[in-house]
Amino acid sequence: MEIRILRYFWTIAEEGSVSRAAELLHITQPTLSRQLKELEEELGTELFYREKKQLHLTEAGVFLKDRAEEILSLTDKTEQAFFDQKKQLFSGHISIGCVEADNSDTLAMMLEEMVSDYPQVTFHIFSGTSDDITEKLDKGLIDLAILLEPIALDKYERMTLPRTEKWGVLVSNDSFLAQKKYMLPEDLAGVPLLCSGRTEVQKMIADWMGIPVERMNIAGTFNLIFNVFSLVENRVGSALAIEGAVINGNARNVTFVPLSPEMETKCVVAWKKNRSFSPVVNEFIQRMKHAFEA
Repeated sequence: MEIRILRYFWTIAEEGSVSRAAELLHITQPTLSRQLKELEEELGTELFYREKKQLHLTEAGVFLKDRAEEILSLTDKTEQAFFDQKKQLFSGHISIGCVEADNSDTLAMMLEEMVSDYPQVTFHIFSGTSDDITEKLDKGLIDLAILLEPIALDKYERMTLPRTEKWGVLVSNDSFLAQKKYMLPEDLAGVPLLCSGRTEVQKMIADWMGIPVERMNIAGTFNLIFNVFSLVENRVGSALAIEGAVINGNARNVTFVPLSPEMETKCVVAWKKNRSFSPVVNEFIQRMKHAFEA
């Protein structure tokens, strides 16, 4: 006799109706009726009789309902005790590196769920470029990281996040470029550019423009886009960036213009191969896998 079947029987007894019990249990009425019939056949006795469209317990049914209440109460208390113990014992710390990107929201969502389930867990988020973050990852200063491609990932276990990151140019509202719907490669000819200091990113942009990196008019480089808003506003240069990194910026006098042909890259979650993690970090990685590798 399964706990699930006892719960079905008890709910029917409480409601006096198979249809109302089925609604509460979120199963179909025929399924519940079949389960009740199989239980009666297993026990070799009827548990209900019908009178004026209402189900009533037989003597055997009254006996079983008393026993079912005891069993179900003990089961629920035992499950809750294990759950409470797990929440109490499951504590620890997670250190995560994260680039400025649209997928930063993904990290926030996963951490929110983790901390809700395990209030004892604490975390630290380090923001920076992919180079800054991988350096800390290599030194064991952070447990895992959300990184923006293109990046070399041979040393890491990784999984790709579903949302893509759209590239474009952040320009001053006073610039003629702000009137464009899309930014073409020829539109950037001669324009002073502010670009990531990462060579992989510079090469990717140069390939999109169809020119060598040396011919790009790079007026300056940066690591975090927050430091660039005022430079763009004052027309020191136009910044090449992903949309997810700029949409939450406080600058009001700039416009993001997407590239055409469109250029998109992915974010990945990465952690060092063959590294032993705490139970907390392993749990977080398993949650990420369940969410994004299904």
